[in-house]
Amino acid sequence: MQNIVILISGRGSNLQALLEARLPGRVAAVISSRADASGLSIAHRHGIAATTIAHTAHASREQFDAALALEIERHQPDLVVLAGFMRILSDDFVRRFEGRLMNIHPSLLPAFPGMHTHRQALAAGVKLHGCTVHFVTPALDGGPIVIQSAVPVYPDDTEQHLAERVLAEEHVIYPQAVRWFLEGRLRLNAAGRVVLDGEQRKSTAMRAPTLDVARA
Repeated sequence: MQNIVILISGRGSNLQALLEARLPGRVAAVISSRADASGLSIAHRHGIAATTIAHTAHASREQFDAALALEIERHQPDLVVLAGFMRILSDDFVRRFEGRLMNIHPSLLPAFPGMHTHRQALAAGVKLHGCTVHFVTPALDGGPIVIQSAVPVYPDDTEQHLAERVLAEEHVIYPQAVRWFLEGRLRLNAAGRVVLDGEQRKSTAMRAPTLDVARA
């Protein structure tokens, strides 16, 4: 059975979704960058080894990444999953786990990389927003896209309402992408392209938006 290591920094809602998905793999460890992350209690409740590698305990990002990588490697991971992990990882770290490092971002990349994506979406006046699962590369939020899901943006939306709608989709597509990987259906080829079911992807897998007819 393949090993998964999940990295968190906060509440762990995507961690919870992954654990509830009954994936064909073993979550060997949960590692947090913050000792007060509530996601650690989720890991404990599921009997999963959980630890903290605090970025504040290290003098540089490189030192933090080196300590984090050593802890990850101790669990012999086949896949490392970033689930609300709020640290920018160094190029060396990313290359160390290349092809087995996955992230979810709360926007339809390449739109709105970085922070405050829902605020950016509302300010831009877009009609569709969403989330993206991608392989991690040294380019911030720029790795090859695995799957996306879109949600409508309504005229009366707030950041909170939009975030809640996007988060519900995150909890669907992240387990799906991880399942594909663990089943051997998903990988990166030598050219850095996503291959799903033996075919190089020519377009992004997309869940169609579910419209609220009463509000549309």
